[in-house]
Amino acid sequence: MASSLPAPPAPPPASWRGGPPPRRPPPRRGPLLARAAAARSWRYRFRTDDDGVVDVAVAGKDGGAGYAVAVEVPDLGGREGGLVLRAAGSGEAAPLAPAPGGALAAELSYDGARAPFHVSFLLADAAGAEVRTHRGTSFRVPVGVGRGRPAPLGLSRSDDGAANFAVYSKSAKAVVLCLFGGWDAGGDEPALEVELDPYVHRTGDVWHVSLESVEGYASYGFRTGLFALFGIDRPLLDPYTKVIGNFVPDDTVNDDGLSVPSIRCLGSLENAPGYNWGRDKHPCLPLEKLVVYRANVALFTKDTSSGLPDNVAGTFSGLAAKVEHFRRLGVNAVLLEPVFPFHQVKGPYFPYHFFSPMSLYSSERSSASAIKSMKDMVKTMHRNGIEVFLEVVFTHTVEGGAECQMISIRGIDGSSYYIADGIAGCKASVLNCNHPVTQKLILDSLRHWVLDFHVDGFCFINAPFLVRGPGGEGLPRPPLLEAIAFDPVLSKTKIIADPWSPLDISNVQFPFPHWKRWAEINTRFSMDVRKFLKGEALISDLATRLCGSGDLFSSRCPAFSFNYVSRNSGLTLVDLVSFSSDELGSEFSWNCGEEGPSENNAVLLTRLRQIRSFLFILFVSLGIPVLNMGDECGHSAAGSTSYKDRGPLNWKALKTMFVKEVTGFISFLSALRSRRADIFQRREFLKLENIHWYGSDLSEPRWEDPTSNFLCMHINPELDENVPDSVRGDLYICFNANEESVSATLPALAEGSTWLRLVDTSLAFPGFFSSESSPNVHQLLGLSSYQVKAHSCVLFESKRVLS
Repeated sequence: MASSLPAPPAPPPASWRGGPPPRRPPPRRGPLLARAAAARSWRYRFRTDDDGVVDVAVAGKDGGAGYAVAVEVPDLGGREGGLVLRAAGSGEAAPLAPAPGGALAAELSYDGARAPFHVSFLLADAAGAEVRTHRGTSFRVPVGVGRGRPAPLGLSRSDDGAANFAVYSKSAKAVVLCLFGGWDAGGDEPALEVELDPYVHRTGDVWHVSLESVEGYASYGFRTGLFALFGIDRPLLDPYTKVIGNFVPDDTVNDDGLSVPSIRCLGSLENAPGYNWGRDKHPCLPLEKLVVYRANVALFTKDTSSGLPDNVAGTFSGLAAKVEHFRRLGVNAVLLEPVFPFHQVKGPYFPYHFFSPMSLYSSERSSASAIKSMKDMVKTMHRNGIEVFLEVVFTHTVEGGAECQMISIRGIDGSSYYIADGIAGCKASVLNCNHPVTQKLILDSLRHWVLDFHVDGFCFINAPFLVRGPGGEGLPRPPLLEAIAFDPVLSKTKIIADPWSPLDISNVQFPFPHWKRWAEINTRFSMDVRKFLKGEALISDLATRLCGSGDLFSSRCPAFSFNYVSRNSGLTLVDLVSFSSDELGSEFSWNCGEEGPSENNAVLLTRLRQIRSFLFILFVSLGIPVLNMGDECGHSAAGSTSYKDRGPLNWKALKTMFVKEVTGFISFLSALRSRRADIFQRREFLKLENIHWYGSDLSEPRWEDPTSNFLCMHINPELDENVPDSVRGDLYICFNANEESVSATLPALAEGSTWLRLVDTSLAFPGFFSSESSPNVHQLLGLSSYQVKAHSCVLFESKRVLS
């Protein structure tokens, strides 16, 4: 007798939603339940709508040649005339035969079938009355579907092709795994849906399921039912997926009065592409040796002036192609703006996923291509002695609420991952970073980037939010930050806290718990140096920044201070000396006498000196200098402080005399820091007895005089028998922010020594900086004075004169 059960679909499987049933296999008599303990076997028990029980067993045939499915009803519950199986939606039926123990059973064979698929049926008695599950639905039995494991989270594959899926959701009452075929063979509807039974596929708050094979499917997502609160119920991106599949366009939504495209995307069922790291290893540079360059992957080479092919420009490959630019500057670490997948309208500081690189940063614009491209880039940097740091945003995501911008964790378990009511005055979805499940997500993500991508460190944007609890309250000992500080993998990387917030564009230094592991982006350095060069700061503030910001880092050391004068939000370096309208008061900029572009030679000369002085102070201060992309080549945003107004780097500018001068100066300063590592690359603070401060005539500086804009710093290096005399001479540095020249008296040196002038930022190029070996180095014998021109800095180094 022909069975009424549908045969499994031929791969790739079609959707199980409607359509005529395919050809049905013939039934086989005899229960399979007793043999269901074998390998590749699964057992299910259903409760019926009349409080009965139906047992179903599924077993794979020897040699993987198909499956057998047995249905057994242990107790007829007073029904007369037996039972029949009826395919859902079909009038055909097949009777169940008597089995040992008084049960009724049927066994069906699916020869050559490929899992996973579902067998769906109803039972009916002799009178035609249907028997359904206790939920009033047909019996739906998965084939090739196992219980799965709760760890690891995400998708994991075994050597035999089996796939395990695990997702955390405390809030979900039901979870459905949705598998999709190729987009040319099934549209955007799931080809197969696997409903997870909370009594079988749930351990604690982790839902999990295993599939014997996912061959023929391309991508996957989870439906939780939580989304239905907003009138939609669509598959969501697995937070732990390593490769993102296709993007699915949705209707636009309204955000701050703007029409913003809503997106959704799915996890790819492909394994991440294998990669041969060869002999790659982390440079493992000491903190104090770093010279950092902050860059945006796309904007760095996106402009046609980069000279790169269209499919390389603006990608990880484009960044790697310009490695010589970093080497010429003396840079040994690149700090990349966020590379996680982000909302293309709101920008890279609004991510929606933490385990994969942005697909647009690859030549093929795909997730798999981006993974390989980024690894190639890291490998290239390491080969050239350059470390790679990532800016990361773990405090918020682009996901919203009623505006339907739900992509992943907001719809999977928003109550666990997010602060329920957000933060007062903040419209973004704020992550509950110190909740155990969110903390695990962040730690797993960071380890993934270190172990799989060989990343050397992380800069945590919006760091003040990382110390907050679920109510927005500050935590004296945030568990996330402590876990990062002592994690066995992450403890070997650089971890940096950045107080800048993309949510409210704030940038305020604050006491940060550090366990002598966390470094910080030093906002106070930027503000105090700007104020000094503008003539509005106490010289004591400048002295504090020059010596490593002891007011902020006394419990650590100056190597934990990442110093900068401009960054990717706020004014660029050129704009700092070109714009100073009332709206820019918080930037402490100065236009040098004329707002905006100028052809006035006096104004341009002052601006040039200011740019040189900014760079000079950045590199002679204790701490880590951080250059911002474009500052080496006069990049301007026309006075705008908005991050969105930053344009691509113009590589043609590198050929101009101004840029050759600036890049040459940066290269010189990097080399100077390396040569005089005993002073500028110190792990510890300078000793008080090795620093002397003077005014113009070797008198005590006027520390508390707000009109005093001149300071001299005399540094005596510590005695070290292992350091040759040629590199341990005294340094004398003069800083003049006045409108006029100041005559500086130089300290007397021991007999046989002389002062060499290495830098005078007021002089014409190329003479304003010189190496010790240069024949143009200016010698000052004995006690003498030197005219320090307006808005300039001068550096002297002592050297013994051979008799």
